[in-house]
Amino acid sequence: MKLIKPFRGLRPPRNLANKVASHPYDVLNRKEAYEIAKDNPYSFLHINKPEVDLDHQIDPYDKEVYTKGKENLTKFIQEGTLQRDEEDNYYVYKQIMGAHEQIGLVAVASVEAYEKNLIKKHEFTRPDKEDDRVNHMKSVGAQVGPVFLTYKSVDTVNHLINQITDTEPEYDFEADFNTRHVFWVVKDRNMVRKIDSAFDGIDHLYVADGHHRSAAASRIKNLYKARNPVHTGEESYNFFLVVLVPDNQVQILDYNRVVKIENTIFPTEFLNRLSENFDIVPIKNATMAKPSMPKCFALYLNKCWYQLTVTNKLRGQIDEKKPKESLDVSIMQNAVFEPLLGIKDQRSDKRIDFVGGIRGLEELEARVNLGEWQAAVAFYPTSVESLMTIADADEIMPPKSTWFEPKLKSGLVVHMLDGND
Repeated sequence: MKLIKPFRGLRPPRNLANKVASHPYDVLNRKEAYEIAKDNPYSFLHINKPEVDLDHQIDPYDKEVYTKGKENLTKFIQEGTLQRDEEDNYYVYKQIMGAHEQIGLVAVASVEAYEKNLIKKHEFTRPDKEDDRVNHMKSVGAQVGPVFLTYKSVDTVNHLINQITDTEPEYDFEADFNTRHVFWVVKDRNMVRKIDSAFDGIDHLYVADGHHRSAAASRIKNLYKARNPVHTGEESYNFFLVVLVPDNQVQILDYNRVVKIENTIFPTEFLNRLSENFDIVPIKNATMAKPSMPKCFALYLNKCWYQLTVTNKLRGQIDEKKPKESLDVSIMQNAVFEPLLGIKDQRSDKRIDFVGGIRGLEELEARVNLGEWQAAVAFYPTSVESLMTIADADEIMPPKSTWFEPKLKSGLVVHMLDGND
């Protein structure tokens, strides 16, 4: 089964790319998105987070929001802010963030391959978030945010991608976090065929980021299929928008936690109970506290930082043959959050919240100092090898185990759901 194919992308002209490109819909809250979009009529946030154009009292899941997204997409097309390519193309998307570079192939992936687990997952999805993406895709008639996929690096593919990046790009601009975004359109038919052939040798892909979007694409396919009496399997709704980055270029940052601790648990008591499973060392500041290896954590409590290292006793209780149990996020859940704080389900418990590593440990310190949270825990990043191992074992990672950077911009290319491409 072919896992990917080229498509007719809808994208901005060269002079508008940096104005159109936006954050993904799920990394900004409503207020942050509004502040970014209010003075930029070209921002893709008007399409992928259309509540920015409506009264703030309207629920972001209200039908009016999705209708507004469709209205804005139509407007962008009519005004030439987004234009459709004439042929099925691949696209190449390079991001440079400090010393890190990653280069992804932009394509559409087979929904059937996803349903048959040839595109492997490692996270559960939340029904409300999945419904949101289904309603958005159904309303706007497009997939507007790419799913981030990875695969085990292949020299043949890398060689072809490098040939493309040696040519002049279509877009080249710098955005937030001093990240440079460079984008190529692969129009050469011979190169398209070579890429097709190179990917025929890849058996599996892995969802890195975008589980809700990929699950929603599967539901959209089945909705469209049910109402199409001449369904062939080649219609555009049988595919979903992806960016494929080889595993050796994927950068995963820490995904940290802030927690609430009951007033009856005093800091000294909490530290004493932690010392049963962790060696505890006071640390001067957030910069020095950042974990430097697996099974090492940083704790911010009572305006002090501590390094927590798993003891030999606890190590002996961890089954390293079970990839999920040996994850740092699982160790912290099983040794601290549930037995000491009573947090059984991180997805639903309001006593825990998540902070992406891009914000730094200073953000954890600031949130605790404000008083709503009593402690913070920083983690060493989960490896891409662990992600693949867990996906290969058909296991599910604990929630918020991975934070990928740099984030893929939305709006550089859109996949339209309009029948046969």
